[in-house]
Amino acid sequence: MASMIELIKELRDRTGAGMMDCKRALEASNSDVDKAIDWLREKGIAKAQAKASRIAAEGLAGVIVKGDTAIIAEVNCETDFVSKGEKFHRLVDDTMEATLKAGSKSIEEAKEVTQSLFTDATVSMGEKLDYRRFDIVKKSAAQGFGSYIHMGGKIATLVLLEKEDAELAKGLAMHIAANAPKYVSESDIPADVIEHEKAIALETAKADPKLAGKPEQMLQGIVAGKVKKILSESILLSQTYLLDGEKSVAQVLKEKGNTVVKFVRYAVGEGIEKRQDNFAEEVMKEIK
Repeated sequence: MASMIELIKELRDRTGAGMMDCKRALEASNSDVDKAIDWLREKGIAKAQAKASRIAAEGLAGVIVKGDTAIIAEVNCETDFVSKGEKFHRLVDDTMEATLKAGSKSIEEAKEVTQSLFTDATVSMGEKLDYRRFDIVKKSAAQGFGSYIHMGGKIATLVLLEKEDAELAKGLAMHIAANAPKYVSESDIPADVIEHEKAIALETAKADPKLAGKPEQMLQGIVAGKVKKILSESILLSQTYLLDGEKSVAQVLKEKGNTVVKFVRYAVGEGIEKRQDNFAEEVMKEIK
């Protein structure tokens, strides 16, 4: 029969949990390693719930392409240190693989499919982890994918072209990572976004003393021009192509006889309010 030390080593190798946690799990499970793993997983769930108030704003974004299907996803953790580790990278890959295999339609479905992965990872890494978002994109036989990972996974992009062109797709994926467009073309901009920008521009124009007393028609023309300029910066086709420097993306695509069907860009932590730690306060809490 294996000694307690050997069992602890086996449990640590299989779960990545701390030595004392492994010892307690084995003691609570009558030295049965499989039951001890379940015990640790249960405690991992408890830890995850206890971490609910903590903020997971670091992490990785990744892309996997398999034949005519691709997935782009973002998985978050609390610290940049953990996001750089092999275990976290493996979690991101396993999460995307499991989501693809299940064909999940929503993040709720995907979280259910990957629950055990995150439970085990929480026990192993000791941080709050979150499967934030994903997008599964399918293509026809004639279409082509392009993807790009920037800064080791801090930004990930996925592009779908109407015609397969690996070089162009890769270049556009890099361009999107760098220039962060929100829409492919002007027609993709939601009406409420346009109206929101119009309202802001109109109030700004009315408050401008240089425009005081100007006819309403003139103000509307000025507003329309400002809105068009602001929104054009977020349109992929209107941007200057990164790998050319002179031509617009629209011009490059026209020359290549191709079109962008869809793109997805994930920047890790965008829109998440990051925690601001006060190191001195944390030290004082430990002393007290």
